[in-house]
Amino acid sequence: MEDVQPADVTASSNTEASTAPKSEEEEKDKMLRAVRQIEFYFADSNLPFDKFMWTLHTANAEHWVPIKTVASFKRMREFQPLGLEWVVKALQLSEELEVDAAGENVRRRTEVQPPKGQFERSVYAKGFGKEDPTLQKRLEEFFNRYGKTNAVRMRRVDGTKEFKGSVFVEFADYKSVEAFLNADPKPSWEGQELLIMSKEAYCDMKIKEKGLTGKAADLRRQSIAGSGRKGFNAFKEMAEKEKGDKKGKDKPKPEVYLEFLGNKIRVHEEDGGSVKPEDVPFVKGASLKFEGAGDDVSFDEIKGTLKERFARAPFVKYTKGDSWGLVGFDKALSEDDVNYIKENLKKLSGKDITWSIPDEEQERAFQLERAASAAKRALSFSQNRDSKGGRGGGRGGRGGRGGRGGRGGGRGGARNGGDRSEKTGTSSAPAAAATAASGDTQTGEKRKRAVEPDGGPNVGVRGQGVPVIQSSKKAKTDGDS
Repeated sequence: MEDVQPADVTASSNTEASTAPKSEEEEKDKMLRAVRQIEFYFADSNLPFDKFMWTLHTANAEHWVPIKTVASFKRMREFQPLGLEWVVKALQLSEELEVDAAGENVRRRTEVQPPKGQFERSVYAKGFGKEDPTLQKRLEEFFNRYGKTNAVRMRRVDGTKEFKGSVFVEFADYKSVEAFLNADPKPSWEGQELLIMSKEAYCDMKIKEKGLTGKAADLRRQSIAGSGRKGFNAFKEMAEKEKGDKKGKDKPKPEVYLEFLGNKIRVHEEDGGSVKPEDVPFVKGASLKFEGAGDDVSFDEIKGTLKERFARAPFVKYTKGDSWGLVGFDKALSEDDVNYIKENLKKLSGKDITWSIPDEEQERAFQLERAASAAKRALSFSQNRDSKGGRGGGRGGRGGRGGRGGRGGGRGGARNGGDRSEKTGTSSAPAAAATAASGDTQTGEKRKRAVEPDGGPNVGVRGQGVPVIQSSKKAKTDGDS
């Protein structure tokens, strides 16, 4: 019996020792969950799209928000019985938020930034059954197993707000997206395998199900992609306010549009000419990738061959020294088009090459790059035409009557923003662009001017015209004056 008693005491002591750390661990885990919830309120993915939070954030110049207010939010109910001091103590564990000296207010440590790549970092999952009070928490814990999440949004029926049984989840990085989509075994909920896919794949599926094409498909994609989330958008509000402040001070400028892959796209002045990604349609199969080329490919090698087949010279993306590149066309290629290219362009820089269709992600990024580059040139062309049209048009600008500028085709014509193959610098934007395009092959090659139809500087083939743009403000011609 004497041997038993010490053993019992030891067992009891071990139990108490293991219980204390476990309790501390559970307490810290609970604090971290509270911190994550409050960090979500202040995150780039939520703060600028939550009108109430944004109002709190901008209520004072230093962006302090009362902790008492944040702690009263619905998703903080679990922690409310623990008291405000407990929440303050928990917030001191955060690396993204800071608490003031009085322990009364909290704010971000960094400035708010427009979130990037949300669409690409988001997934769709379905099969979560009926909603209950603990579902949101359980969903967040479930998805956090695969990586850090920025948001888990339960999808609801418009009007009734009934849970659809599906969610959109935004992960913090692409690695977590891959971990979730490629998990083995596949993610399941309460013993049932979930229907999962990327948000982009979900978007394409819905467009196909509804048989949407053209503008209707683009609008559907935009509504799902959510670059402009429904409701409040602080960035949009600030941009409109800034625009309103400038109204009346600056002369109204005509809107500029770009014809790209069969669509009319608005060109914005930001960054010297830009387009909104959601405005750029994705045309699958309008690009090809070549591999195995020598390290000094000439654009003329590609375009000289393809001009026999395609009315408009393609856009070529290639970096000297690489063995691969991308070629973009102004429409989706047919099977005959692809076969023609493979048969007639088998070598580049003296080496055999292979042609393939790039994956959807690469092609999408390539088309956005083409559109962005074309937007800069379109805006530059429009601005030069509006501000310097007198110098380059009519009598040839500096060239006068038949001098260096000829009748609008000399240096003055070129300074008007168009290709030197243009015959006049005073025509409207669409006509000027069409003129440039029609004279590309003959006069452009003679002039040795390197311009890409929808590309950027130092990229492309010599002699190609400016992109087709349209202006809502009709430019003056000789007849108008």
